[in-house]
Amino acid sequence: EVQLVDSGGGLVQAGGSLRLSCAASGFTFDDYAIGWFRQAPGKEREGVSAINSSDGSTHYLDSVKGRFTISSDNAKNTVYLQMNSLKPEDTAVYFCAAVSPPVFSEDGSYFDLYEYDYWGQGTQVIVSS
Repeated sequence: EVQLVDSGGGLVQAGGSLRLSCAASGFTFDDYAIGWFRQAPGKEREGVSAINSSDGSTHYLDSVKGRFTISSDNAKNTVYLQMNSLKPEDTAVYFCAAVSPPVFSEDGSYFDLYEYDYWGQGTQVIVSS
């Protein structure tokens, strides 16, 4: 059974940092893509960052480039999202999602939530101004 457990959210002041973790089990942790998505109240879920183990590529939403960094620790079956210089507009519930193997449809993208098969339960991030 595939399980994703995301954690690390919290309340932080603008300009602060948080590191989110996505601990995975139940699939081969050397052949996957994991994405981080977020959903703010009243808004659609959007892709923030993704990593593909097969080619090591990383991907970022334009608004988080230079502030967020995605990384993986295969020994711990965990993907991290380091979030620096946080802004109030980063406030949302953050979810990690996985697809294994990392095969996407012809029109799919790393930020298309329908490309992912497994989801974590979400972790709340609140950035105060």
